[in-house]
Amino acid sequence: MTTIGHFNLRSFDLNLLVAFDALMAERSVTKAAQRLKIGQPAMSHSLSTLRALLQDELFIRVGQVMQPTARALSLAVPVRQALRQAQLALTGGDVFDPATEERTFRIAMTPEVELLLIPDLTARLRRLAPGISVLARIFPYDSIDPPMDDGSIDLAIGCTYSRTSRRLFETLYDVDLACCYNPALLPLHHPVALETYLSADHAVISQSESLQGCIKEALEIAGVELNVVTAASGFMSVLAAAQVSPVIATVPRRIADRYGSLLGLEVSPVPVPLTLPPVNMVWASHTDNDPANAWLRQQVRISMTGAETIDEQKMCEVA
Repeated sequence: MTTIGHFNLRSFDLNLLVAFDALMAERSVTKAAQRLKIGQPAMSHSLSTLRALLQDELFIRVGQVMQPTARALSLAVPVRQALRQAQLALTGGDVFDPATEERTFRIAMTPEVELLLIPDLTARLRRLAPGISVLARIFPYDSIDPPMDDGSIDLAIGCTYSRTSRRLFETLYDVDLACCYNPALLPLHHPVALETYLSADHAVISQSESLQGCIKEALEIAGVELNVVTAASGFMSVLAAAQVSPVIATVPRRIADRYGSLLGLEVSPVPVPLTLPPVNMVWASHTDNDPANAWLRQQVRISMTGAETIDEQKMCEVA
């Protein structure tokens, strides 16, 4: 058993750990003070004390956000785990009541997931947990490594992610694509033929310097190339381009089915077999048994798939 240095702990105000955890979560002295229901001067004093005791700036203001230093990031997980263990010991169980809880969950997600998840998840949370808010953070498809280890992100949902032993994941659904076009500007036969599809002008989603965007690799595997005239980072921009221009927008089928008709667009299957990665929900391994995180995952699962239970074959530990 590890010996606890009681003298050192006695001289250290453990409330400072609560303040540190709030600062890590909010990245703002004002918001951290509000979270703990104390005054801003008291929170500023706690931060000054932490800086003096730990001999590190811990948080550096960058614009409107307090960015944690390397020292702060190294402390984030141990401090969060220590507070959770203290809560467990004091309450006799890890209590989470979504009906009365007041907190903000941060979810990193790709643009596709944002359009599909946020409407349904918001409606669901308003019914079940009026005190819970969601802050969506967008990350690119090709460089997803959300900072879940320090607690600043609770979940990540998207097509790709960094595979590490600290991550767990569950596949939510497979991705297939559809064509969206304005039949008044492109009087095409339905379904769109392969020759017509390949000869048309296209609008696609892209978060890189490539015009082919997020389907570039899938196109290369299929051995085809599209004449992309517009690439944008948001699906609604791509669909709006197809609404007013004679172009075909190639987007995920779920996006096309939900938003295509709202813009008066025709939806047709993509006549090329394009293979894309599935959409996964990813979380840090140390939050796997956390009731709050487990509850959040269930709300996402239901909102995205309608599934009330976990498909154990679709959930596995990342190697």
